[in-house]
Amino acid sequence: MKKTLCALAVGATILTPVMAAAADVQVYGRAHVSLDYLDDGKDYNEANLSSNSSRLGFKANQKVNDDLNVFAQIEQEINFASGSNDDNGIKFATRDTFVGVKSNNYGQVRVGRFDSPFKVARSPINFFGDQLGDMRNVTRADNMRFDERNANTIEYKSPKIGSGFNVLAALSLHDGKVDSKDTDGTGKNDNKTYDLAVTYKNGPIDIATAYEKYQSKADSRGERDGFRVAAAYNITSDLKLGGLYQLSKHDNDIDNPDVQVYGVAGEYKLSSKTALRGQYLLRDVDTSNANASLIAVGVEHKLDSAVRVYANLATVLNDDKSKLTPWQQGRSTDIAGVAGEDSTGLSLGFRYDF
Repeated sequence: MKKTLCALAVGATILTPVMAAAADVQVYGRAHVSLDYLDDGKDYNEANLSSNSSRLGFKANQKVNDDLNVFAQIEQEINFASGSNDDNGIKFATRDTFVGVKSNNYGQVRVGRFDSPFKVARSPINFFGDQLGDMRNVTRADNMRFDERNANTIEYKSPKIGSGFNVLAALSLHDGKVDSKDTDGTGKNDNKTYDLAVTYKNGPIDIATAYEKYQSKADSRGERDGFRVAAAYNITSDLKLGGLYQLSKHDNDIDNPDVQVYGVAGEYKLSSKTALRGQYLLRDVDTSNANASLIAVGVEHKLDSAVRVYANLATVLNDDKSKLTPWQQGRSTDIAGVAGEDSTGLSLGFRYDF
């Protein structure tokens, strides 16, 4: 594995000047780490280091003519806290990796493995993304998982329509390297995932709504549908408030009852570089004693445009049949929750974008 990484590094060093002659090539990354104190409400209460969706990537863009550009991206997750030991090695291009074409008049098409339109639709109120308190700890749980980075995907994004609308549509053909047609003997291909999203962003208004359907063989979690709408409004230049609603339905509703998530969030700028944030989300499960609530508050300070530090406090209040935590999504920390116990964490974080 070390030889592979060395070869990739040497190859990138040699090829970058050649590629740059024909295209605009950018190397970028993010180092995002935190020191956390985690308490599962029962037996576990320890300090940990976490690498929070840290990454290294390459972007390329080339102008073909006045209305057409070709672009590509390769992005790899990097674990700054524990190296490669937790995954028995490093896999290349584990994050958003794609190639596409873009036209000012007709929109863009890309193919590859990247965040689904449904996942991106949380962005208006994604104040705690990849941090302790990430909303995905309640919106992306058990078999009702929709915040995914789907493989073998074709996506179309329209040019801006009217004052700020965009339409996104995506089709994920299958999960593995090849499609396995008629896996259940029905004569149908049940491996596809469908996405449709509409976004609107203009001035103080930011709205995203999305629908996603996984067919029965699209992944191991079974056939399911999800709907999400998230919206935020800048009341003043310093105060932003927003909300989220999500409905998840599973084909097997006996073992996987319907789930609704209601959320509110806000951000207030104490100064040009310091912001105070908070959110509350309720995960309402259509069965008794399985609900959970996520509460998070935090303060973030930007040292400059590339470097920021923050402190977050988050907790999940679990019913007797729920065991969610505020720390498992977007981070290398993987401590399981305890059914019926409230889990709480305190996080001091550092993020450097380069």
